Amino acid sequence: MPKRPKLQVAVTAEQRDQLQSIVKSRTMPAALVMRARIILLTAAETSNQQIMQKLGLSHGTVWKWQRRFLDRGIAGLEDELRPGRPRSVSDEQVAGLVKKTLNTRPKDGTHWSVRQVAAETKLTKSTVHRIWHAFGLQPHRQKQFKLSNDPFFIEKVRDIVGLYLRPPEKAVVLCVDEKSQIQALQRTQPLLPMGVGYVEGVTHDYLRHGTTTLFAALNVSTGEVIGQCKQRHRHTEYLDFLRHIDAQVPSTLDVHIVVDNYTTHKHPKVKRWIAARPRFHVHFTPTYSSWLNQVEIWFNRITQQAIRRGTFSSVKDLIARIDSYVKSANANARPFVWTATAESILAKIERLCTRISGTGH
Repeated sequence: MPKRPKLQVAVTAEQRDQLQSIVKSRTMPAALVMRARIILLTAAETSNQQIMQKLGLSHGTVWKWQRRFLDRGIAGLEDELRPGRPRSVSDEQVAGLVKKTLNTRPKDGTHWSVRQVAAETKLTKSTVHRIWHAFGLQPHRQKQFKLSNDPFFIEKVRDIVGLYLRPPEKAVVLCVDEKSQIQALQRTQPLLPMGVGYVEGVTHDYLRHGTTTLFAALNVSTGEVIGQCKQRHRHTEYLDFLRHIDAQVPSTLDVHIVVDNYTTHKHPKVKRWIAARPRFHVHFTPTYSSWLNQVEIWFNRITQQAIRRGTFSSVKDLIARIDSYVKSANANARPFVWTATAESILAKIERLCTRISGTGH
């Protein structure tokens, strides 16, 4: 085999900077870094034999990348695209799969599975999975929604969002609600603690020791919560909680309360109590719009962190755990950052309505 001629490689200052940047990079592919080093060593008049020994490469490899650099510059150091094997799935098959997934259902089911639609279309399961992933199709998932039928929906949204984004002066804004029917559940056997390689283990069955209702008022400005556990969930208990709020909030401040439309919150006795106290202002969320009440976010936190995975021998034990969580959370309280404007919420509702009207229902 004839000996390859020695190549003279000249590098401009700009090319040198780019090559050095590639060599110093921690994210560039190792192969590209190696090729950049070949060119830099060649430009420094290092012999091919020395480059081969220093980088552990063959003469043919060194000569190949020197030649590629001379022909195409730094772009020549990149790997060339390879044709690969021809596509086995046509555009018509892809379109047919997407159309079937979106517009049809299996004979005896509510949605397609990968196996079912693969059998129908004569495609492989891996091909179906790749196409679904590419088009963002997830037939096994659902997203819940409920449109409000409140005739004053827009006005109420603007009112409550206005409280969050521009709270009134000399006033406190409290998001109030109840988490009812919290069960004191005790597992029938001790927990198996989490270890390396396996998760915490709990028995599937449990003993019921009763329930409690947590009344909570979240201070929008501070993130602190006023909380009380009560045995029942009636207007009587709600009134007691309002009296507790009245005692906790300084008398010099107005109290703006955000609540949902639960019957307890509109009881005549509750209305009379509110009417007798001018500093209290009630703001009702639109129907089916509990997501506007920030205390729902806090309820989710206490459920996940203190209640759902707990085991309680009595209601008293459950209440003690809830009280302990409230005190700990208040000691490190931070307000939720509300960023949605009334306009953005209404625009989202409009898009949802447009999608629903497009289904023909």
